[in-house]
Amino acid sequence: MKVLLDENLDHALRNLLGPHEVVTASYMGWAGLKNGDLLQAAENGGIEVLLTGDQTLNYEQNLVGRRFGVVALTAIQLPIIKGGLPAVIAAIDRAAPGSFQLVECGAFTRKNQSP
Repeated sequence: MKVLLDENLDHALRNLLGPHEVVTASYMGWAGLKNGDLLQAAENGGIEVLLTGDQTLNYEQNLVGRRFGVVALTAIQLPIIKGGLPAVIAAIDRAAPGSFQLVECGAFTRKNQSP
């Protein structure tokens, strides 16, 4: 599948998503596009899945009728996402046009620092 990696995710994630063709917004010339404009560019650009860290995108934008699916992650930090990669890849594999999936990747926890 052709996957668009949103600007809020680490570009290094591109190389971890198996057989999928992963492009970034900046690579596609869409750097800085927000919300509706990015969704329209993705649709016009033949994107099949938008991978994002924006967990509320389905509330902000109407995805019904879109020709791509959205996979949102609960974390944006690469070390945390790596722990959930099998679930991320599975969500990409089952993404359907107009769908929204939220993938639980874990959460960032701050270590207590001793004084």
